[in-house]
Amino acid sequence: MSDFNEFDQQGSVPNRETGSIISHAFEMYKGIFGYGVVAMIIYMLGGYLIQLVTGVNSSSMVEEMQASGGSFNYWSMPGVPLYMTFSGLFGLLLSPLYVGLIYMVNKFNTKNQIEFSDLFIGYRQNFVNILLYSFLSGIIFAVSAALCFLPLFFVYPLLLLGYPILLFENASATDAISKSFNIAKENYGTFLLTAIVGMLISVAGVVLCFIGVILTAPFMMVVMYSTYCAFLGKPRQIMYNKQ
Repeated sequence: MSDFNEFDQQGSVPNRETGSIISHAFEMYKGIFGYGVVAMIIYMLGGYLIQLVTGVNSSSMVEEMQASGGSFNYWSMPGVPLYMTFSGLFGLLLSPLYVGLIYMVNKFNTKNQIEFSDLFIGYRQNFVNILLYSFLSGIIFAVSAALCFLPLFFVYPLLLLGYPILLFENASATDAISKSFNIAKENYGTFLLTAIVGMLISVAGVVLCFIGVILTAPFMMVVMYSTYCAFLGKPRQIMYNKQ
């Protein structure tokens, strides 16, 4: 059996404005940068193995899509349906790592020692709800992206607090979606700008021959944490005790 004890610690909290939140996120990211890289390497290695199993080459696929002039039939390629299925399941199973990074950020903010095992706390706490939330939010994002893609940018900020709520409040998937939506809609301008700036920084690694994404992609998880601190206060540090 395991339990979770909580206690207050020192830590910084940003103001409820985009500049302060992003600045806070940068400071926090310094403390968990290496672990974020590890999480991205795990994700990319898994994606590579899935490509080997299904026989799908994503690089060749992108080249064909660019050469097709818009007439490329993505689903007609051999192995693509299987590749998408495996990739979706793999992404779902890795979603607790996002929670682990957020947990690490809070330990850094509250001056607690970070351990490598902290990265996997999402597999020990609220695991089912994390998976369910990832599945439901994935459907929401997929539908938004299908509507000419642009609506995705306006929907994404509404779920910006979902993962921190799942971790720090041990909420159900539906409660996390509902609470994140309600807070974001009341402060939508700040949430929208914060999400856009966070996403731009997270994908900035693409300009470094794609491999740079490993360095920048995890930043979005830190933005989620900093936004949570700004609007809901600094969470008490959850300590996991083995018994």
